[in-house]
Amino acid sequence: MSTDPAGRQSPLDNFRKTVAVSAGAGGGVVISERPYLGHLNLRGDSSDSAFTDAVGSAMGFELPVETNTVSGGGDRRALWLGPDEWLVVTPPEERGPVADGLDEALAGVHSSVTDISGGQTLINLSGENAREVLAKGCSLDLHPRAFGEGRCAQTLVSGANVILVWAGPEPSFDLIVRRSFADYLALWLHDAALEYGVVVE
Repeated sequence: MSTDPAGRQSPLDNFRKTVAVSAGAGGGVVISERPYLGHLNLRGDSSDSAFTDAVGSAMGFELPVETNTVSGGGDRRALWLGPDEWLVVTPPEERGPVADGLDEALAGVHSSVTDISGGQTLINLSGENAREVLAKGCSLDLHPRAFGEGRCAQTLVSGANVILVWAGPEPSFDLIVRRSFADYLALWLHDAALEYGVVVE
């Protein structure tokens, strides 16, 4: 069972019990989870420089305003969801400070910051056959020319709503999914990856 100091359980605890955590060489696909990250829904007017400047000042990088793009890096990123909506992802320990910093910077600016961390998790799919596995349940063109560095998209993977994020050239993809769908999605990914060899971390 995976718990954090606050006593929370990972959304994929049941998945790990079902498939058993496996490790070792030879898998063409690796499934892992980064639970407990901060997930902040940010709303505002991207054409309002007061809004974008305030967010940039609080985050330390510019807010992405181009469709389906990402700014920042690592576990501290902003993902474009719409002309007036973003998902800000932070390391677990930065969730509160980042939310407070955004609230302070945006005081008096038409905007909203909502903590939705408890309702989502992040599943990473990597390995030489990760793209083939995703293609079984996702209609997006996942070729690096179409979906490469700095890209994200809201899409369906085997019927589950996800935010899909390019995470590296290995290839590697982050799938941000609602907690209630996490177990289903992980089991589907595991089943879809069996023919390539799969490692669960």
